[in-house]
Order: sequence, then structure tokens, then C-alpha cells
Amino acid sequence: MTGTVDQYIAEWERARPRWQRSGGDNLIRTREAALRQFAALGFPTTRQEEWRFTSVAPIAERTFSLARPATAAISSVDVDSLRLTTTPAVELVFVNGRHVPELSRTRTLPARSRVESLSSALESGNDLEARLTTTRWAEKQPFVALNTAFVEDGAWIQVPARTVLDRPIHLVFLASRDNADGALMLHPRVLISLGENSQASVIETYGGTAGGQYFTNTVTDIELDENAVLDHYKLQYESAAAFHVGATHVRAQRSATYRSHSISFGGALVRNDVIAVLDGEGVECTLNGLYTADAQRLVDNHTTIDHAQPHCASREIYKGILAEHARGVFNGKIIVRPDAQKTDAKQTNRALLLSEDAQINTKPQLEIFANDVKCTHGAAVGQLDDEALFYLRSRGLGDASARRMLIHAFAADVLNHLPLELVRAHIETRLQRELARVLPAAA
Repeated sequence: MTGTVDQYIAEWERARPRWQRSGGDNLIRTREAALRQFAALGFPTTRQEEWRFTSVAPIAERTFSLARPATAAISSVDVDSLRLTTTPAVELVFVNGRHVPELSRTRTLPARSRVESLSSALESGNDLEARLTTTRWAEKQPFVALNTAFVEDGAWIQVPARTVLDRPIHLVFLASRDNADGALMLHPRVLISLGENSQASVIETYGGTAGGQYFTNTVTDIELDENAVLDHYKLQYESAAAFHVGATHVRAQRSATYRSHSISFGGALVRNDVIAVLDGEGVECTLNGLYTADAQRLVDNHTTIDHAQPHCASREIYKGILAEHARGVFNGKIIVRPDAQKTDAKQTNRALLLSEDAQINTKPQLEIFANDVKCTHGAAVGQLDDEALFYLRSRGLGDASARRMLIHAFAADVLNHLPLELVRAHIETRLQRELARVLPAAA
């Protein structure tokens, strides 16, 4: 796929003069080093184990370009469907990868707390370039290198020690079809730092205009100090023709708590990577995921929980609902390092197939190098229970209502673990819409 890599290099060179005018030399060097890394790695292929069931040819074979400034015609009406029903602590809105202050909402934050666009933070002299450099995981993640090479904007969130945010932080990333130079690509970056004994909820919402074909390649980097607590939501409602590749990297220190809630209801090709390193004793990590797909769409979830220290606990449950010719992929890896005694890890993956042609490839992985641990995993694939359907219909429910009720019950394990009621209600509304419109086999 060398030719396609060359297209990205050409686009990078086209953007370089603008970056030189607006950014410092250090950031340019960071981007350039990442571009070289991406060129060396190239796009992943199905010959690589981590991508065996997911071909990125639909992305690699297309030409994408960065959005030009002020080209998107987006109003507050376009954003309303993605907003929360109550006012968050801060709501930053990004259109075609750039922060739009007039569409954003901000309340007063506790002292020394910071939530701002990444471009603003970089311009104000914050030393964030080190956080933008690729991590040790990125040596095998070309899309992370690609994100760093093209990074322009995103969010910088910093919650100081002993601070609790009682309202969530909401980041809205909206893609528009308006791009004079062809299909659009976006590379948002989110940096989150929580100090010791702090607590926050961060929601990332991704959406796009109906029918738009674009490529979102996002990276979220999270650092949690001792006893920090983060509820992290990623709500993916991209256009059904869009491509979405996302990576979340988490490093948690002693007694920190990280809870991830991943929802994927959009996109033609979706890949979500979550890598959590439990780097202190007593860390608690929870990964929840729910995804739906129909037609010939593909959703791929790859997760890694690295138990690097003893006395840590992790819980993981991912559920998928697939109709028509859709495909799902789940690869869940749990690593227990030699010194990580008293590890307690449990992983569950289930998929509901609503047609004979839907398909799921699931692969739980346990790599255990300690002897005093408790680790379990389970995977199940099936269809709607005929007896349960018959029972509900015998009680007066129509076939469509009975199916929707059983599917909602299947998803409830994930939905009921969502701490924020306003987010849970928002997702349930979207799910019912998917069952009635996007997944006709369930309606």
C-alpha cells in the first residue's frame, strides 16, 4: 500500500506551510517524526494478527484531505442531536476537526481545572508536545502515528488533585460533507490528566452529516494519578458511510479507578482499540461496550488490560447486535505480569445475530505470568430465543415489539452499568431508533 501512504505524505507536505505559520518548531518536528513512523509502518494488512479479520483497504485505497479553515456550514441545529439534555461543566464542539467557540458551552470550573481546545493550549505555551509523541504501544499502531502526524486540534483536560467535577465534560466532534478537496479526514487528539484524589466524567461524542463519507482517526491519552476516578464515555454515531478508527491509551496509578463505556452505532468500518495499563497496586478497571451494525458494516473492538502491579481488578463486558450481512470482531487481551499477584480479572463477550448472514469473530486472550490470580473469560454467540419470543407473543405483544424487548434486555447489561442517567437515556433512545430504522430485521 505504498502508493496510498504517498498520498498522505503529499497531503502532509501541503499542510506544512500553514503549520509553520501557526505553530512552533517543536510541534513541526513531532509531526514530522510521526509521519516517518507511519511511512515505515504503512497501513496494516490482514496478514497481521491484530488485523486478521479487518481489512482497512476501504480507507487505504481512498484519498482523503484535511478540511480547509471555515469551509463547514454547521449550525447549532446540527449539533443539537448530539448535545446532552442538561448543561455539562464544559461542552467543546469541534467541526471538521477544529474547535468552534460559538457552538461550545462553558460553565465556571473549580480552581486550577482546565478544559480547553488543544490548539489553544499549544498556542498558549503549554508543554504538551511530549504527550503527543507516540507511546510504546504506538510502535505497532500506524493509525496513532498518523494521528500525531496530522494533529491540529482536540481537547486538553486537566483536573487538579483533590478536585471533584460534579458535572460531566462533553466533547462533540462533528464531521461535515462540505470539503472542496474531496473526502474529509479528521485527526482529533484528546489529552486527559486527573490528579490524585480527583474525580471526573468525560464524554466523547462523534457524529457526522447524513450520508457523509469521511475518515475520523482519533486518539485519547489518559493519565490517572493515585486514587483518581474517571468515567469515560465514547459515543460513536458516525455516518453509515464513514470510517472511524479510535485508540484510547490509559495509564492508572495506585488505587485509581477507570471505567470505560464504549457505544458504537454508526460507521461503515469501525475499529476501537482500548489499552489500559494498571500501573499501581489496587487499580480498578472496567470496560463496557455495546455496538450495532447492519448491511455490510464492520465493527472491530480490540481491548488490552495490562495488570502490571498486584492487587488489581478488572471487569469487562462487550455486547454486539448484528443484522443482515454485518460483521463484528472482538479481541480481548488480559495480561498479568509476573509481579501482579492477587489479580482478579473477568471478561465477557456476547453477540446477538439477527440474520443467518451476520458474523462475529471473537478471540479472548489470557497471558498470565503470575500464579496467585483469579482470571476468567467467556464468549457466546446466538440468536433470539424462539421460546422467549413465543412467550411474549402469547401475552399479546406483536412480533416487532417482542423482538425489540428481547434485544433491549440483551443490551441492558451494558446500559445498566452507565453511571450517568442522562447518558443512559440518550443511548437508549438511539438504540430504539437503530432497532426500528437501521436494523429492520429487529423491528
